[in-house]
Amino acid sequence: MQWGFNAPVSGPLSGVKDFTLIVSEGEAIGYDYCTLSDHVIIPRELENKYPYSDTGEFPGRAGGDRHEQLTAVTFAAAKTSKLRLVTSVMVVPHRPAVLTAKILATIDVLSEGRLTLGVGAGWCREEFEAIGTDPFDERGAVTDEYLLACRALWTNEDPHFDGKYVKFSNVFFQPRPVQKRVPIWVGGESGPALRRTAKLGDGWYPIGTNPAFRLDTLERFKGGIERLHRHCRDAGRDPKEIAVAYRVTQRGAGIPDRADNGDRRLFSGDNGAIVGDLRAFRDLGIVAVDFSFDGSDAREAIANMRRFREDVLAKV
Repeated sequence: MQWGFNAPVSGPLSGVKDFTLIVSEGEAIGYDYCTLSDHVIIPRELENKYPYSDTGEFPGRAGGDRHEQLTAVTFAAAKTSKLRLVTSVMVVPHRPAVLTAKILATIDVLSEGRLTLGVGAGWCREEFEAIGTDPFDERGAVTDEYLLACRALWTNEDPHFDGKYVKFSNVFFQPRPVQKRVPIWVGGESGPALRRTAKLGDGWYPIGTNPAFRLDTLERFKGGIERLHRHCRDAGRDPKEIAVAYRVTQRGAGIPDRADNGDRRLFSGDNGAIVGDLRAFRDLGIVAVDFSFDGSDAREAIANMRRFREDVLAKV
């Protein structure tokens, strides 16, 4: 399995010196990839609840500095040499499809093939409206079409596309990505997200804490994988073609050790218990797991990353 860490694109550790130190030291410690999140603006008032907390409260509501995701990915690429760069996740409808395809191809070329494209359809209506995207209520269809348009631009000598939201033909598009197929990891746990993964994705990239689709126990996660495999077969794809990754947002003794159904909650408890969870993931064939690390400053965050690498990940 591969191990990842979150690179802070917002908050007190997102300044240039701290950000650079975290991504470069994360690579030196031996992590395989870093993740970078995506919000262009944060509305002061929200209609929709944040989907990954029980209260619906969005943890980023406090304001403060927040970098644009793809610019930050480019910066991280320049400060590292081996670390893979995972958008976690890029809200696909936030940026025009052709421009997005160009930016991502440029990142892949300049990073020498280190981009993994984590994608989602988004959840925040007010952010969509402020950016001026295609209609929020059509974001699922927009996401699918934009991804297909990107693939057309990345893979065809003479790319063309004639969709509802994207149209182009008779264009040059070089350079294309270094990777013959930029891996697309589809975030989300709902039925539409699983169908998108089965149809368009190279990997499924869920978070376990979505109250509407909990994947916070081993059996629930196995159930999610089984649902994914059914969607793959329905789409005419071999489930073995789809990798599965997992994003851990909460862990350790500070979270309840039981889920709401009474089963052991994944990544609760001490280091030994977390090692056991990761070994179970390895046995399931999970390809990648990533974590967030706190710290009062960059040095403390890096120390926590190093300690977790030595005390947990090295024992899986």
